[in-house]
Amino acid sequence: MNQHSSIKGRGSLIERATELYDFNAALRGRAAPAVDVPDDLPPAPTPVAAPVDAAFQTPAAPIAPPAYRAPAWTGPVQPIDRIALAEAGFIRPDGPVTAMSEEFRLLKRDLLAQLRDNKRGNRILVCSAHSGEGKSFCAINLALSLAAEKDREILLVDADFGKPGIPATLGLEAGPGLMDALADPMIAIEDCVIRTDMPSLSVLPAGQRSNNDTEYLASARTEQLLNRLTEGRPDRIVIFDSPPLLAASPAAVLASHAAIALLVVRADKTPESALRDAVGMLKGGAQVQLLLNAVRFQGGARRFGSYYSKGEPQS
Repeated sequence: MNQHSSIKGRGSLIERATELYDFNAALRGRAAPAVDVPDDLPPAPTPVAAPVDAAFQTPAAPIAPPAYRAPAWTGPVQPIDRIALAEAGFIRPDGPVTAMSEEFRLLKRDLLAQLRDNKRGNRILVCSAHSGEGKSFCAINLALSLAAEKDREILLVDADFGKPGIPATLGLEAGPGLMDALADPMIAIEDCVIRTDMPSLSVLPAGQRSNNDTEYLASARTEQLLNRLTEGRPDRIVIFDSPPLLAASPAAVLASHAAIALLVVRADKTPESALRDAVGMLKGGAQVQLLLNAVRFQGGARRFGSYYSKGEPQS
């Protein structure tokens, strides 16, 4: 007996236990006395084994769901009208290197470097203060130049809902587009994308114009659809051809979804006051860069002048 036990006088725990259980009898093979179990006790739970990693005999980590990856375009392929592009002064896909194509090569190298460190996604907005300053010309040429990259996918979005013209300029037949997918949740935006015979270049038409273009673009659904086009595909770049900033409100809203806003300024035409107003509408959104269009060089002042033929449209 434990002399210091608080139960002194009543026997030790072992001694008290022997009064209920005959250890000697158990050792001789006699069964332990039956124990009365109340009828209302719940059944004992069935033990469930934790998942075990066979290699280390430790609980296996839960399996994470696969990360979302934007779907590939699956629509029919339409050919680009290369003859029409050449006649209109655009860069010719798969054509010879020209002074203008070199200018856009320099531009895209700078933009690609900026997108690499940008946290707002691979989205470029091409805009201008007024119409007629060459934003669509620059947007198409930039898309053609970027599409020549070997590890990139380019999606050119016709976001000039009032005067859409990107598919027609490229010789493509437009169908449902961005505004249709924004207005109707039943339309999958990836089904609206037009694939071209230039494998790395696709086009998203503007779609049917509505009276609520700006409100649709400002909704949370716009960001959801844009993420559906690009998430999980860091090689995919989206280029928006927007309406003029000082003529239509959707342009400023589109800038909030872009990483870079390329503001096209036509040499000797865009007033400084209009330029300041346009830049002011882009504040708080994308990183703004100016692109001077329709520059006329004198003599040998132009870059690449000694390598390529003259008389081409300037950018």
